[in-house]
Amino acid sequence: MGEAKRRKQTGIPSSGKSGKSGKSGKSGKSGKSGKSGNRGLIIGIAAVVAIAVFAGLYFLTSSPEPGSDALPVAAPDAQPFPAQLDQYGVSVGDENAPVVVREFADYQCPACGRFSEASKRLKQEYVETGKVRFVYFDLPLRQHESAMPAALAARCAGDQDAYWQMHDQLYGSQTEWSGSNDPVATFTRYAGDLGLNERRFRNCMESELHREDVEQSRQAASQMRVMGTPTVYVDNIQLTRPGWGQLSAVVERELNKQAN
Repeated sequence: MGEAKRRKQTGIPSSGKSGKSGKSGKSGKSGKSGKSGNRGLIIGIAAVVAIAVFAGLYFLTSSPEPGSDALPVAAPDAQPFPAQLDQYGVSVGDENAPVVVREFADYQCPACGRFSEASKRLKQEYVETGKVRFVYFDLPLRQHESAMPAALAARCAGDQDAYWQMHDQLYGSQTEWSGSNDPVATFTRYAGDLGLNERRFRNCMESELHREDVEQSRQAASQMRVMGTPTVYVDNIQLTRPGWGQLSAVVERELNKQAN
């Protein structure tokens, strides 16, 4: 049963012999041959690595067929995602959208930064058309010192109706502020670039006005036993490879189920 309906009714070393040939005048050529072999092996390894990286990116971004057996499904005894937890996240989209996508993420997490391109595309292609509602849950990890300030920055921007603009800015500039000694100053600059009132934004940040909101979101993650980021659900189905390929395929499959 779809969530909307539920809510309505929830290098090769040279051989030892070559080494011994050092006594002869031919030993120099043998050494060059070994170096050439090493270079060839290194080039070969680099080529294999490059192919593997390309294949990995394709694997993550290409869209499987919606009916593919490789796509994740909910466990037979899986309960619906507890919709009451959505109040602790930040949502966008039609409240009655047939499919709900939920992401638990950390703004300083590199993998989350990569997934942000997929979530942005999701909002453009599915949320704006009323097919999907998207809920973002803050899960700032303890090892990331700037993750909590970043989460607060997005929510402070939300007080001025710019949550998603700051959300996208934080992920788009992740490598800049992740190593900053003064992330509040950096985030305040971003706020100014977005046309927000910088004084109001800085006061919100310095008072940690939304810390309790972020902590409640973290507790929601704990209740769902979410430990890593990004963790993404399409209704009650957890993605195994968070990326546009799998995300869009699962969304399409669930939308087709709703239509039939």
